[in-house]
Amino acid sequence: MKTYLVPVDFSEAAFNAADFAARLSHQSDVATIILMNAYYISPYESMFPDPNMLMLRQEEIEEEAKDRVEQLKKLQSKLSKQVRDGVRVNVRLNRSHLLRAVVDVIAEDNADLVILGSIGNSTVREGSAGIGDHVIKISKASPAPVIVVPPDYRYQLIDEAVIACDFKKVKENIPMDSLHMLLGKQVIKLLVVNINAAGKDADTEQLAQQSALHGMLKSFHPRYFYVSNPDIITGILDFATDRKAQMVIALPHTYSFLQSIMHNSISQQLAKNSTIPVLLLK
Repeated sequence: MKTYLVPVDFSEAAFNAADFAARLSHQSDVATIILMNAYYISPYESMFPDPNMLMLRQEEIEEEAKDRVEQLKKLQSKLSKQVRDGVRVNVRLNRSHLLRAVVDVIAEDNADLVILGSIGNSTVREGSAGIGDHVIKISKASPAPVIVVPPDYRYQLIDEAVIACDFKKVKENIPMDSLHMLLGKQVIKLLVVNINAAGKDADTEQLAQQSALHGMLKSFHPRYFYVSNPDIITGILDFATDRKAQMVIALPHTYSFLQSIMHNSISQQLAKNSTIPVLLLK
């Protein structure tokens, strides 16, 4: 991982994600952290008055943009004291929608990892959506892996990570290149867990696929676990909490996992009880 992208909407959740990125630099080979704010003003906002009959002037737009850059630079100064020696912290104001800004910066700066706060309500303009509202969309659209950081989570050295796996189409579902890029140089214990909603033992097919998984992951020296829980999402999170793991790794095409976290009672629990970050591989 050479470049991290951290979208910042100036919410506490975004500041926490930026702090996470800075501290993670001590455990990775990252060279650059980009702090990016998306500031989009539609042409209509500058051409027509709002419901209160107020119209944005170009001077106000530019003043706001300048203020945002100053806030980014203030955060840059703070993080520069926290990162590993040699890591650069850059700032970027992107004048487009948040989702487009993230995709563009990944392409232009070859960002290897996006680090997002899981919630956020400081906004481009009052009444518009913050980073938290866009987490699912960003996670789906991003060509780079995404780490989603709960708002109250404080960085801990990543010693153990849980991989949630149902052992179906194992070879197709595990992006080994991404996994090696993320974990190859780090001594991280992998806990591979299969949550069995039916409460049954693994069948022959699952055991055969588990054997393939053993071969694929053997360089990481993983440990394998079977857990019975009627609610797969709760089972994964409870297992990670019980093991005191520092991260949950979700495989590609499992956005329902993150969506379940973000959009039901687990999401409130996640935000409230400061659970662990989720890494979405690509």
